[in-house]
Amino acid sequence: MADAFVNVNVNANNNNKRSHENGVAEGKDAKKLQKFSNGNDHHNVDPAAALADVRHEFGEHGGVNMSIEPSATYTVMEPDHLRQMFTGERGPQTDSYVYSRHFNPTVLNLARKLAALEGTEAAYGTASGMSAIACVLLQLLNCGGHLVASSTLYGGTHSLIEHFLARTCNITATFVDIADLEAVENAIVEGKTKVLYFESIANPSLKVSNTPELARIGHNKGVTVVVDNTFAPMVISPARLGADVVIHSLTKFISGGGDIIAGAVCGSKSFINSLMDLQQGGVMLLGPTMNAKVAFEISERIPHLGIRMKEHSRRALEYATRLKQLGVKVHYPGLEDHPQHELLKSIGNKEYGFGGILCVDVGSAAKANQLMNYLQNYSKFGFMAVSLGYYETLISCSGSSTSSEMNEEEQKRAGITPGLVRMSVGYVGTLEQKWSQLEKAVVKFNLENEKKEK
Repeated sequence: MADAFVNVNVNANNNNKRSHENGVAEGKDAKKLQKFSNGNDHHNVDPAAALADVRHEFGEHGGVNMSIEPSATYTVMEPDHLRQMFTGERGPQTDSYVYSRHFNPTVLNLARKLAALEGTEAAYGTASGMSAIACVLLQLLNCGGHLVASSTLYGGTHSLIEHFLARTCNITATFVDIADLEAVENAIVEGKTKVLYFESIANPSLKVSNTPELARIGHNKGVTVVVDNTFAPMVISPARLGADVVIHSLTKFISGGGDIIAGAVCGSKSFINSLMDLQQGGVMLLGPTMNAKVAFEISERIPHLGIRMKEHSRRALEYATRLKQLGVKVHYPGLEDHPQHELLKSIGNKEYGFGGILCVDVGSAAKANQLMNYLQNYSKFGFMAVSLGYYETLISCSGSSTSSEMNEEEQKRAGITPGLVRMSVGYVGTLEQKWSQLEKAVVKFNLENEKKEK
């Protein structure tokens, strides 16, 4: 198939007719913005500036907002054009579309923004974060293939790798402590291992991955480095640190409203085109492509992602600091006693803080349930719910919810204790107002448990 991303640009400067001077998914200066693991060059690129450099597509009828192309299928002007689209002679690069499971103009417009955000050549949207992960791994790994993966992953990802891919494709995995660089290097079998997979900030342990060093190890061994950056958009830019492919669950921080399920894959033009290939593409053939209306919704939210991430991070750091002063066992990479605090300071985009997720460990599942009950039903600080990145604080006990797919031993290796409570810190209300609610619940929790211990 022809390279669909070469010389394609979704641009509305000429009455919303699409010119093709630049790459759709790469934005105006993506190549110039890309920084791979060479010292601190990634600090030269602010993700918000990269996003702003991609001109916002505006409506064909004069509206300031982009138009939505909701068609499932597209007409051709000449009979032979249909044949040419299926042979790859025509495609988005000639403003020719065949079917929205393949390419859709609105989804391509979102892709430009996602590629600019992450500093990759290209990107494309999928129906969910899990579909993005599944398609990437299936594209990179043949039947009987091998990957090295972090022992601390989202429970669904762990099950996909450990159980589903093993059962259906005989794909095997070696799970390692991603902080142990020597163990990672030793686990990669040259000639057999094809993928090194990890999360930029691990769910839910909040372990920070040393992406530059992991990318160096992976590339030295000839493997593709894939990073799930769902926990840290704006905060960390894995591709600018050397990663080959960056995955997102757009459902979380990037959407921010708790009302959309979507995912994304960001990478090279050649890799994104391979996912969309008519004969061999994982996204094209498995079909988890993004709906145009979803792409429009997310495109409208990305411009204020940077503002939201700064506030998520600001409040998470403040709450973590104050909780620690109350004697609570807190995990947050913004605290100086976090094992990877200095690492995140050195590789992160400093204006966006240390992320919007913090965890507290109260010792047991029963105590975790007690605390969550107080936080939601007594002090009204947040909601007991899975997921993250919402404007309200979402609270869950990872071991019995989003990481429950892992057995007891796997959870232990991943650093997930029974009493670990994950908080996705929201930004509604004033900081002091919400802190008073959090403090009220914690004080009640401490008093009740002190009474039980006497």
